[in-house]
Amino acid sequence: MSEGSSTMPGIDTAELKGQRVFITGGGGFIGSMLAGKLLDQNEVVIYDAFSRDSLSNKSFVDHPNLTVVRGDILDVGPLRDTMAGATMVVHCAAIAGIDTVIKSPVTTMRVNMVGSANVLASAAELTDLQRVVCFSTSEVFGQRAFRASESDATITGAVGEARWTYAVSKLAEEHLAQAYNQETGMPVAVVRPFNVYGPGQVGEGALRNFVQRALRDEEIQIHGDGTQIRAWCYVDDMVAGVMLGLTHPNAVGESFNIGNARAVTTIYGLASTIVRVLGSKSRITFVNKDYADVELRVPSVEKARELLGFEAKVDLEEGIERTGEWYRSQM
Repeated sequence: MSEGSSTMPGIDTAELKGQRVFITGGGGFIGSMLAGKLLDQNEVVIYDAFSRDSLSNKSFVDHPNLTVVRGDILDVGPLRDTMAGATMVVHCAAIAGIDTVIKSPVTTMRVNMVGSANVLASAAELTDLQRVVCFSTSEVFGQRAFRASESDATITGAVGEARWTYAVSKLAEEHLAQAYNQETGMPVAVVRPFNVYGPGQVGEGALRNFVQRALRDEEIQIHGDGTQIRAWCYVDDMVAGVMLGLTHPNAVGESFNIGNARAVTTIYGLASTIVRVLGSKSRITFVNKDYADVELRVPSVEKARELLGFEAKVDLEEGIERTGEWYRSQM
């Protein structure tokens, strides 16, 4: 499937027509992929500070249904003005990525909490609002989570450990979104992405980094001993989950894990698989890490399956092949 395609197997985009969809952080990895799926049948407004840019290399960047506005969700006036007239809001904008978060935990907290409060308050003023989808994170499950379900207790981590400012700030956003639903009836749904990867990913991300280095036969460095376990979700499956959040009546007032519980491996296993699948000559090495890490994170997606009909379709080796093909084409 081409990156700019506006159709996705298993998703009936025809049921989403004639909407004005406002996407914060729409210039990023997942937001821009979502925009590409919506553009043929809907108006899409992307509102983004563009600290990361996954949009400029998309085939649909000049689509007549796309409006791009450079803006910051901390600036509530321009945010509210640009959102005016939207019927659907997808809130992807956030400070994310372990290195970025640790470098600036204050900015992380302000953008993810105050910025999210601005987005939800602005959405509450819309006269024809049909759905809001907010992005939370799998980080809310802390360092160890096996088949974690949405009803499991969330963990905020040790105070003073910079990594957990991201989880705390996104959890605050999730609580606020649910509060708007309970108190005002706002039709909001929350998605919790689990290790999303794929073509066009920008910023930090182990799989992206490993693939790029493998294609150049460069050394692949693993932080720690490589025994950390993750479940990897291909971006098309993540976008499919967001589409269900936008369209399915069962999504309102709920939070959903979106991931692929079949695509599970250690970080060392991931690096080894990438080297093998891409035919790389890269050597795998290990380096010490000086920050808190997640040892185990595998989701339960039963709730999304039962309420929304969500099922991840792209398993790990196929996803690595697709991702490698895209990055090879960019080289």
